[in-house]
Amino acid sequence: MNNPYTLPKKIVLAAALVASAQAQAALITFDDNALTSDSFFAPQDSASFISGGTSFDHTWSYDCCWGNFTYSNKQDTTTIGFTNDRSAITGTGVGTGQDNYAVSYSNASINFAGATQVESAFITNTTYAYLAIKNGEDGFGGVKGPFEAGDFFNLTINGLDQSENIISTFDFALADGSDVVDSWTLVDFSSLGTVYGLSFSYSSSDVGDYGINTPTYFAIDNIDIQAVPVPASALLFLSALAGLAIRKVRS
Repeated sequence: MNNPYTLPKKIVLAAALVASAQAQAALITFDDNALTSDSFFAPQDSASFISGGTSFDHTWSYDCCWGNFTYSNKQDTTTIGFTNDRSAITGTGVGTGQDNYAVSYSNASINFAGATQVESAFITNTTYAYLAIKNGEDGFGGVKGPFEAGDFFNLTINGLDQSENIISTFDFALADGSDVVDSWTLVDFSSLGTVYGLSFSYSSSDVGDYGINTPTYFAIDNIDIQAVPVPASALLFLSALAGLAIRKVRS
C-alpha cells in the first residue's frame, strides 16, 4: 500500500506543471545572493547561482579562467586590465541596499524554467571594457583606443527555443564611435518574443589575429521577466491530472 504522505514522481510533476503555469512576473536583481561589500562571487569551480527564480551558470576552466556569469558589487571604476574584470563602470548596481549586479564574460547563455517573455533589463559596460575602449587601456596594449567614428562594440542578444536554437535577435551598442556606455541603460527585450533562454555574443571593429581585441564583457541588472501563461484548457487538464493522481494514491 502506498504511503499517503509520499507522492509518486508523476504527481509531483503534474503539480509542478500547474504551479509553473500559474507563475507570475519576476525581477532578477541579484540582491538575493549575499556578498560582502566590494566583492564578487568567485568559486574556482563550475557552479551555478539563482536569482529571481532563474539559474545562472558560472564556469571555470584551465585552473585560471571564469566564464558565463558571476554576480558582483565591486565599485572599482579606475583600475585597468583583467584583474578588474568584474566591476561595472557605474561602480554600483541599479537598485538600492545591497545593490548587486551580474557580469558576463565571453559567449554566455541563460536558460529559463519555461516559456518566458523578457520585458527589459539594464545593461552597461564593465570597467575593463570601458577603459579599453575609451582610452585604449587594457593592461596589455593590444587594443585599439580611443575608439573613433566608425568604431563599434556590440552585444548581440538572442532568444532561444526549447532546443536552444536562435529564434530572434537584436544588437545593443556598448560603444558607437567615441560614445561609450558608462551608465545603466534600460534595454527593451520584448522584440525577442516568447523564449526559453537567452544567449549573448559580441562584435567589434577592433579585431586581430585571434579574434576580438575588445574585452568581451558586459554587466546586467534588474532583468524583468514574465512567465508566459499556459492556455486555460491546458491548465484545467494539468489540474485535473494532478487531482486524479492524488485521489488514486489515497484510495
